[in-house]
Amino acid sequence: MAKLRTMNKNSQEFIRLLTQAQPSLYAYILSLVPDRVQAEDLLQETNVTLWDKADQFKSGTNFLAWSCKTAYFKVLSHRRALARDHHIFNDELLDYLAERQSNRVDLLERRREALQECLKKLSVYQQNLLKARYKAGGSIKLIAAQKRQSTGVISQTLYRIRCALIKCIEARVVAE
Repeated sequence: MAKLRTMNKNSQEFIRLLTQAQPSLYAYILSLVPDRVQAEDLLQETNVTLWDKADQFKSGTNFLAWSCKTAYFKVLSHRRALARDHHIFNDELLDYLAERQSNRVDLLERRREALQECLKKLSVYQQNLLKARYKAGGSIKLIAAQKRQSTGVISQTLYRIRCALIKCIEARVVAE
């Protein structure tokens, strides 16, 4: 609790990094522990450990890599607790999967960031069309009725937008 009372700029930055890392960190843990409930529990345990060790994080370094390493040790600890279960992967396979998934998490994070930038390049009409399609309950049929256009026109427009986004994302990731 003392940490919360002494919140400073470094703590706020740490919280921002931790919050941004949650989807990627959860995906990483879930790739190593296929049970969603266990993965969620391990994510929370990892978050507590990361918060406790916040002063050990060096600003400017790769937060996601650091947090994934912490999660990896949480998964190992969890596996040791379940050592009697014969449905658990051996440690060599877990190490292999963890390394591969760590690389994927980094790539997914770069692709997510690229997507955010590429979305900004779309016209307002295109952005609104995507929002309408992907909001809860959004459908091509509903959009077509609202825009007084055929479903074919809306489908084709969304297809072209998605193709443009894919090209933009790939170009940004390759450029990195």
